[in-house]
Amino acid sequence: MSRKQITPDYIFELSWEVCNKVGGIYTVLSTRAKTLQENFQDRIIFIGPDFWKESESPYFREEKSLFAEWQWLAHEQGIDVRVGRWTIPGEPIAVLVDFKPFFEKKNDIYGWLWENYQVDSLHAYGDYDEASMFSYAAGLVVESFYNHFIDRTKRVIYHANEWMCGLGALYINKKLPQIGTIFTTHATSIGRSIAGNQKPLYDYLFAYNGDQMAWELNMQSKHSIEKQTAHNVDCFTTVSDITANECKELLDKQVDVVLPNGFDNSFVPKAAAFTKKRKQARQKMLQVANALLGEDLGDDTIIVSTSGRYEFRNKGIDVFVEAMNRLLRDRQLKKKVLAFIVVPGWVGEPRKDLQERLQSGLPYDTPLEVPQVTHWLHNMGHDNVLNMMKFYDMHNRHEDNVKVIFLPCYLDGKDGIMDLTYYDVVLGNDLCIYPSYYEPWGYTPLEAVAFRVPCITTDLAGFGLWANKEFGHPGELADGVKVIHRTDYNYSEVADYIKDTVSDFSALTKTQVEACRKQAEALSKKALWKEFIRFYYEAYDIALAKAEARMKAQQAGKKETKQQ
Repeated sequence: MSRKQITPDYIFELSWEVCNKVGGIYTVLSTRAKTLQENFQDRIIFIGPDFWKESESPYFREEKSLFAEWQWLAHEQGIDVRVGRWTIPGEPIAVLVDFKPFFEKKNDIYGWLWENYQVDSLHAYGDYDEASMFSYAAGLVVESFYNHFIDRTKRVIYHANEWMCGLGALYINKKLPQIGTIFTTHATSIGRSIAGNQKPLYDYLFAYNGDQMAWELNMQSKHSIEKQTAHNVDCFTTVSDITANECKELLDKQVDVVLPNGFDNSFVPKAAAFTKKRKQARQKMLQVANALLGEDLGDDTIIVSTSGRYEFRNKGIDVFVEAMNRLLRDRQLKKKVLAFIVVPGWVGEPRKDLQERLQSGLPYDTPLEVPQVTHWLHNMGHDNVLNMMKFYDMHNRHEDNVKVIFLPCYLDGKDGIMDLTYYDVVLGNDLCIYPSYYEPWGYTPLEAVAFRVPCITTDLAGFGLWANKEFGHPGELADGVKVIHRTDYNYSEVADYIKDTVSDFSALTKTQVEACRKQAEALSKKALWKEFIRFYYEAYDIALAKAEARMKAQQAGKKETKQQ
């Protein structure tokens, strides 16, 4: 008979990205929070770093009355916290901790880590110290809160995200063995490094030794904390089957559960509001392009884009530019294409000349100087996107049917040119393209389909693999998601597949496009958190069962010692 699943009474979830919007993990946590808050009202507590001294986090609202007595006690113990709400759907409790004071104890903390878990912190550099001190502080927060506030009969989960939170998980593991610990790696640090260093990752995965590669790529400390956390927590998880395989080969540890990244579509506009916002977004994108290019691109222009972090090879930005270059010479293309590369670069300022044109509202028939970029960059001469376009002589000439524009800033609605949020820009696209080489999950394609925009991705992305599994065959344009087969060595074929897919899309009738959009939306609904949250319950169950077994073994051991 199968046992009943064990449910936690409290969940503490830690991440560098709590109330701190810097990457994809923010999306994972902030969209999942609503579902967990509904099920564990104010017993799901997120912990993040407090470095908001100069200005307040736009995603945090402090509430001094929340756990006021414990806040005072924590301060007496040398732990400075601010408690409040994370201002996202569900408004869960968030605790921000000041980790700076722990830097002076850094060597003692690393010494403890080595003695207890053989974690090598000797080769640390960059963000390792900052992340580790936050992680340690988060461990102290939970220890203090648990000892002061939580009844010993309650079941508690400590869920650490990424290597940055590993130290705290190991600390809790040692100090509070009755707490069930979970560690999620969203991408192995060494796998990302191998891919980012232009080495073939997939064909040789079985042959790589993670420890050896960490030494070779100067990644010993991050790899070490990640590996030891994976081996010592109660439940080790990752976000996709492709990364689970990476963990097995590079961290020498099989994951206990795969936790796919879901989505909360409550902020996707409905019906008439959706149509209105899409129309506005398209108008703005065409207006910016026409002002920059001195063109008159109309509403029948196909708008495509790629976006994500500026990892030129890993995110497939290189192959996107390659595909657009080939599309320039494609005779099957039935409409003009406007392609945006929406990737935050080292941005300087919005272009004044472009702002002036946009403000005047007049039509222009001559392009601005450098008609490939909307904002000036600090490193114009060393930018990968601009250099590749220059190399291919892609200068957005009047006779070109494909125009490529680099939008190198974070879209928060206040960038000075587009002045739309990221989701509004996604909404305006006809087709989104994410030809990733290294992509453990892939939020960008999932977000696109949630906004009814068909997309192209690859089977090296966790989302692409999942889509194939859902379809029961490699995804095609008619399914709403075209999933291209990508390997270490077929860059050129991938560029051709993208070119051909955009060309095919340009020949679709309105009815076919609408069917395509419907399929994209239907797939996104299968990836909502209400469908994926069960995998988290499975992870909680595994961690709590192990913690309970550990406590029983400890008690039995004590009993035996007494009897002797």
